[in-house]
Amino acid sequence: MSIVLTRPEVRHASSVEEAVGWLAELGAGAAPLAGGTWVMRAEQRGEPLTQTYVALGRVPELRAVTGTDPVVVGALTTHTALAGLAGPPALDALRQAAHHSAFPQVRNVATLGGNIGARGFVEADLVPALLALEARLVLAGPDGRATVDLTNYLADRDARPAGEIIVAAELPVATTRRSGYARLTVRGGGEYAIASVAISVDAAADGTVTDARVAVGSVEPLARRCPAAEAALRGAPLSAVTARAAGAAAAAECSPRSGLDAPGWYRTAVLPGLFERAATRAGHDVVTTEA
Repeated sequence: MSIVLTRPEVRHASSVEEAVGWLAELGAGAAPLAGGTWVMRAEQRGEPLTQTYVALGRVPELRAVTGTDPVVVGALTTHTALAGLAGPPALDALRQAAHHSAFPQVRNVATLGGNIGARGFVEADLVPALLALEARLVLAGPDGRATVDLTNYLADRDARPAGEIIVAAELPVATTRRSGYARLTVRGGGEYAIASVAISVDAAADGTVTDARVAVGSVEPLARRCPAAEAALRGAPLSAVTARAAGAAAAAECSPRSGLDAPGWYRTAVLPGLFERAATRAGHDVVTTEA
């Protein structure tokens, strides 16, 4: 008995339009290929490789970072590049999420678009940070380009139309905004997060939080905003006390998943501490310490 291994075809697109055209033409038999860190482990997850991959690495537009408000970050921007992304404190959560994800060899090739688009990747580090930053995605498909909220994209990610790719993420960067990110793993760096938290706040001159955006990742099957936690942060300076209260509110909102790495109850139990850590990382000019 012999085993025949079939190597997928790889087509290298030179433009967004060429990539979209090939993907639309090939339909379910094709998929975009960015850094490849998720695709290369497909068989370990029991998933077959796709017949054809449309490689995006030769499309310059997808690596561009432009604008000041919003900052527009190309989908092929690597985690390493994101960790060093220039910009105001509003982007700190994204920089921190990129810096703490995986390990250097993966960060050097893993991309923004791949992290967002990877179906079944519950632990994706960038997604909670992007949700808290109110990211909007620029998408390209057979019918042209469109911009959608990340929340809406994630809601139907598994049913996106054939031929569609992520071109970039638009990130608003108000001058009054600060953000921070924290994650917990079983042992240390290089592992997937048991739970992750991103906090983004707008603050008045006296430090009072006037608006807040909070997202939790790896707790439920899909990263999500937590409205009750956001409400708990508004109206007072961001502090250890308000952050832990917001974490408790988020824990009450979530329906945690259980897995080999951690039971569901543990994922929510650690949220108050993660919220406090994320708040501390959201800027020392905003965070105050309370007894």
